[in-house]
Amino acid sequence: MNERLTTRSDYAIRLERVFRWLADHLDDTLDLARLAEVAAMSPYHFHRTYHAMQGETAAETVRRLRLHRAAVELITGELPVSRVARRAGYGSQEAFTRAFKAAYLVPPARYRASFVPSPTPKQTEDAMDTTTAFHATIRETPALRVAALPHSGDYINIGSTFERLMAMAGGQGLLGPWTRSFGVYYDDPASTPREALRADACVTLPDGKVPGGDLQLREIRGGRYAVTLHVGPYAELHFPYTWLYGTWLPKSGEEAAHAPSIEEYLNDARVVPPSELRTEIWLPIR
Repeated sequence: MNERLTTRSDYAIRLERVFRWLADHLDDTLDLARLAEVAAMSPYHFHRTYHAMQGETAAETVRRLRLHRAAVELITGELPVSRVARRAGYGSQEAFTRAFKAAYLVPPARYRASFVPSPTPKQTEDAMDTTTAFHATIRETPALRVAALPHSGDYINIGSTFERLMAMAGGQGLLGPWTRSFGVYYDDPASTPREALRADACVTLPDGKVPGGDLQLREIRGGRYAVTLHVGPYAELHFPYTWLYGTWLPKSGEEAAHAPSIEEYLNDARVVPPSELRTEIWLPIR
C-alpha cells in the first residue's frame, strides 16, 4: 500500500470514529473540540479536514440526521411538535419550523397532518391517496459484489452506518465512478423488535477489490425483482413498502422469493434536499 493510500485510510478511520460517536450522542451539544479529540486530530485542522472529506461540516451532518429523525417522529405522531423541535436541537418551535420547511418544503405541522389525518372520511381518503403514485416494474439484475457494514437496531438510524461505511470504503480506495449504494434489510420492522432489526449498508466493489477491516465482502442476490421508485424523504419509505407488499404483490400473480428486500439510493443526502431523494425499493420475486 502506498503512503498516500495509507494516509487516506488513516484519516478515514479517524472520521469513522467521529461518525460512531455522533450516532451515539446525537442529542448532545455539538463540540468541535470533542470531535477533534475523538478523531485524534488537532482542533485547528479537524473542521477543514472533515468538510473537505465529507462535503459538509460536522454541524451540517448533525442537523441533517436530527431533521431526519424529526421527520420520522412527526409521521408517527407520538410527540408534540414542540418536543420534536427540542429533540432536534432547536431552542424555539419557530426556529425548528423554519429549518424543517427549508429542508422538507412544508412546515412540520402540515407535514404531520399529511400523514396523521383526523378521522374524517375525506381526510382518510386523502391519506390513502399517497400510495397511488407508485408503479412497479419487474427487473432482472445480475449479482452484485459489495462491501458491507452490518447495522443492528432501528432502521431509521442506518444513515449513521452509511456515514461510517463511506469513510472506511474511501480510506480503502473502494469509492469511484462505479460506486452504487445499497441497503439490504433482513427483517420486517412491523414484526421484529427495533433492537433486533438487521441490515447491511453496502457499496459496490470495483473489479478485483476486496474490502478489509470491519467491511465484509457480500453479494446482493441476482435475479428477478419488482422495483418501485420513491421520490422524497427516507422517513416516508414505509409508504411505498406498504403499497408494494400490500397492493402490488397480491394483484401481480408473482411470489416473493426467500431473500431480503433491497434499497438502492440514487442520489446523495448530503447534496440534495430530502424532497428530492430518489430511492428504489427492490422486492425479490421468484
